[in-house]
Amino acid sequence: QVQLVESGGGSVQAGGSLRLSCAASGATNKRLAMAWFRQAPGKVREGVAALASDGTTTYASSLQGRFTISQDNAKNTLYLQMNSLKPEDTAMYYCAADRVPNLYLLLPSFYNIWGQGTQVTVSS
Repeated sequence: QVQLVESGGGSVQAGGSLRLSCAASGATNKRLAMAWFRQAPGKVREGVAALASDGTTTYASSLQGRFTISQDNAKNTLYLQMNSLKPEDTAMYYCAADRVPNLYLLLPSFYNIWGQGTQVTVSS
């Protein structure tokens, strides 16, 4: 089984940047899709960015190019670089992994392996 641990969240002012990390352990030799999701209070969990097992990347269209997902295979770590942060980016950010068809990479219901989340707060 794969375990995921997120880190890197914090409080920043609008326009700032943060880089989230998701360290994977366990059966990391499996070819899994990995993704970042976020959930704000009172809102549904939404897909932010995903990296398929074949290297395909997918982003939520609302991000307008501000976030970048990447992976360091040697460190078994997934990253989310977030630039030009806005107050509406405030949420708990979660890392997830599973065997997911590319068409569904940003749908949380297709993922069964989740981290505990890391809070991102952006002030205006």
